[in-house]
Amino acid sequence: MHCIESKNLSKTFDKIKAVHDLSFTIEENKITGLVGRNGAGKTTLLKLIAGYLLPTTGEINVFGRNPFNNLQVAANLIFIDDQLALPENLSLEETLAAVGQFYPNWQAELARALLDYFSLQPRQYYANLSKGMKSSFNMIIGIAARCPLTIFDEPTVGMDAAVRKDFYRALLKDFMQYPRTIIFSSHLLSEIEELLDDLLLIKAGEKYLHLPLDELRNYAVGLTGRESIIRKMTGQEQVLFQQKLGRDSIYLVARNTFDQQTLQQARLQGVEISPVATDDLCIYLTAQHKGGIDDVFSRN
Repeated sequence: MHCIESKNLSKTFDKIKAVHDLSFTIEENKITGLVGRNGAGKTTLLKLIAGYLLPTTGEINVFGRNPFNNLQVAANLIFIDDQLALPENLSLEETLAAVGQFYPNWQAELARALLDYFSLQPRQYYANLSKGMKSSFNMIIGIAARCPLTIFDEPTVGMDAAVRKDFYRALLKDFMQYPRTIIFSSHLLSEIEELLDDLLLIKAGEKYLHLPLDELRNYAVGLTGRESIIRKMTGQEQVLFQQKLGRDSIYLVARNTFDQQTLQQARLQGVEISPVATDDLCIYLTAQHKGGIDDVFSRN
């Protein structure tokens, strides 16, 4: 069953199209990663889903309803980002108690256990926390709320790598026990891909890919070797990235539509065939130039 359904969704700010003609569905009880470069429209899309913004054109439905100013949708949704507005006159433990009153699935014991694990003092005040500690507290709220739809928009800003890793594990363990629909927007795809069922990649406000992670991992292939051989091999294929390695050699990333016989012949001709990391693939897919930054220097 669909938790979210978008049809030709667009949002314009002062003639700038932040989201343009987006159509997709997100099923219940899956973790979907939302990926795109800065300015791609990720946060605008998430705010449209959360009902914070009204679409310019098209429609968005959450739990079968228009989310804009909809109390029933809002009661079953939580939106966590680094701009979370929390009361400054309450301690962390008082804040958790207050937040818990809004969410029927709130897990007070889990929230307290996570607070202790991440060394947050119950009597501290949110305004006095560092950036990373604020992100940690925000994540605790997002996990403990156990909302049917949980949205994390770059929630780990300021956290060090060890803390991020623990939070990913906490989120996954809780999700496995209590499945719900989670959207996780992050620049750190390599860190979160083990969490994800699907990935939605947007570019300039438009949907570029929406695939299960298993399909994304096989979407492209890296080829390293003599340029003449690789060019002939990839003549009709979609080239996503290319980089000269020397006078006669090249590294090239192409859409993986090759049959096994073609790949085997390439290996016999000295071509090295390698998988493409998902975070690298997303960078290549959203780049303006197939040669990356090297294109700037090749023209000068």
